[in-house]
Amino acid sequence: MSPTRVLLTTTSFQDTPGRHHDLMTAAGFEVVSERGPLPESRMLELAGEFDAFICGDDAITRAVIEKSLPRLKVISKYGIGLDKIDVKSATEYKIPVLFTPGVNHTTVAEHTFLLLLALEKNFYFHTDSTRSGGWKRKTGHEVMGKTIGIVGLGRIGKEVAIRARAFGMEVVGYDLYWDEKFAAQYNVKRAATLDEVFACSDYLSLHTNLTPETQDMICTASIAKMKKGVIILNCARGEIVHTDDMVAALQSGQVAGYGTDVLDVEPPKADHPLLKLPNCIVTPHIGSRTHESVQRQACCAVENLTLFLAGEKPHAQANTF
Repeated sequence: MSPTRVLLTTTSFQDTPGRHHDLMTAAGFEVVSERGPLPESRMLELAGEFDAFICGDDAITRAVIEKSLPRLKVISKYGIGLDKIDVKSATEYKIPVLFTPGVNHTTVAEHTFLLLLALEKNFYFHTDSTRSGGWKRKTGHEVMGKTIGIVGLGRIGKEVAIRARAFGMEVVGYDLYWDEKFAAQYNVKRAATLDEVFACSDYLSLHTNLTPETQDMICTASIAKMKKGVIILNCARGEIVHTDDMVAALQSGQVAGYGTDVLDVEPPKADHPLLKLPNCIVTPHIGSRTHESVQRQACCAVENLTLFLAGEKPHAQANTF
């Protein structure tokens, strides 16, 4: 009997040493590695040749799923975001979609504060100056006493709130599923509406899923409801922010800074309008790319796959039949 053939596309899985590689070897899979995230065109070229995917943010569309049948048995997502997978079609064709919640919230929360502090302390201006032999200085801002609004108070949003309180910040949260116990413990005020959290925030941190309701949530109309000079942080999905509207707001000063780990197109073209603005910091979707987080995610993704193939219950499944 031939071994299970697995398409592995996540670069952080491949590039980071750790126990997850031992788990893959022990499972006896035939692994074919590609450097993702892969577009639909490349996924269609590969579809039909694999029993399983361990995927990142590759375009697993209905067409990809249909071409992968009847061989494809399971999709194991490395991470928590499922917006690049057509879960509805996978469910229709009874292809389980497994994922790894609870593995990267610490790392992403830390990255959120990296972006915030880099903007408020003019970090890149100063390091660029000293690296070029200069000694130029700009006056920055403290974060203590400022209000941070958190849209999405799930695992990552909660970790951001905990760190914000440690910095002496006021925290306002918005989430449809409110955790009263957590909010009381960390003194997080509940915003009744998005407009309320927009209006009160010195910093706005986005930690919500990408859905039809949240796509382009940050746009000209919503930015107009925010304080002039707000700083917006995005470690969620690039499509939550309307790119052209953000560019205009950064150029006008309505938004003082935008720190983002995600873009609407990844990887972006060299002329992407957010890449050259001095008050915008873009990191290449590495918010969860630490040795600790990669190993947690990767081990969970491999364990999910091996458990499913052994007929046992995986850690988490996005769809049921």
